[in-house]
Amino acid sequence: MRGLNYNHLYYFWTVAREGSVIGAAKVLFLTPQTITGQLRALERTLGGRLFAPAGRGIALTELGHLAFGYAQEIFRLGSEMQAAVAGRSIDRPLPFRVGVVDVLSKVIVQRLLAPALALDRPVQLACREGPLEDLVAELALHRLDLVLADTALAANLELRAFSHLLGECGISFFAAPGLRERHPGRFPDLLREAPLLLPAPRGALRGAIDHWLDRHDIRPLIAGEFDDASLMKSFGQAGVGVFTGPSAVADDIVRQYGVVLIGATDEVRERFYAISTERRLRHPAVRVVTEGARSSLFLSGNAEKPYP
Repeated sequence: MRGLNYNHLYYFWTVAREGSVIGAAKVLFLTPQTITGQLRALERTLGGRLFAPAGRGIALTELGHLAFGYAQEIFRLGSEMQAAVAGRSIDRPLPFRVGVVDVLSKVIVQRLLAPALALDRPVQLACREGPLEDLVAELALHRLDLVLADTALAANLELRAFSHLLGECGISFFAAPGLRERHPGRFPDLLREAPLLLPAPRGALRGAIDHWLDRHDIRPLIAGEFDDASLMKSFGQAGVGVFTGPSAVADDIVRQYGVVLIGATDEVRERFYAISTERRLRHPAVRVVTEGARSSLFLSGNAEKPYP
């Protein structure tokens, strides 16, 4: 392979970050034709295509993803070298851009991301919430480093991204103290009489909860359905209905919302995934998030248990 031209690599890196040749041309103050020519030269050097048509735009090929990962590291190190030579501190915050699927419990998201904020190097965390489809599109354009989701990506999705299972746990049911006093029955029988707040039907968890209710012959009064897990908990805190949350953070939910735990089941499993464009994770914050989840947060199971 011929010697690598770092100008060509920089143009490629900019196109990948901006998501288009036209966007990169505006940033670099060059014509699209000039950038396209430089990309073709880099492809000849690397021996393959870096981009492929995707709808009305372009997407990185497998070679492109590999090259982009190295380019990210090369230009990060270049910036740090310049700072070190100039005698400036290189202890600048590490950008960590995370997409959070809106149905996820924000309590568990905070616990998942906590190890990243404990790195020796300062981390600048930016979280964006939304539907999985929108967040994955941002991930493909390299505007996010990671997406936290409750489901793995579909196998037929035309995107080079990888779903890393962080862990799974059962679900617990919570209620405001006043609501619990008005429905003193045993779990899960009390759910036949008490109002229930549930995740929106489009989420992966909702179907599992519905099947569990059917198996126990429970036809609850559904008082509300929510896309946003935090909003559901806020209504539950106000006594509108019984609500659910991951058993792995049941104590945190009780403490944060001032509610009581009325029951838990392992028959319904909530799974949590880290979705990235890398099979082998290299971003320091992404690595500690996955390692922390697997080594501590989801280490123990949660057996089904009734509460008086």
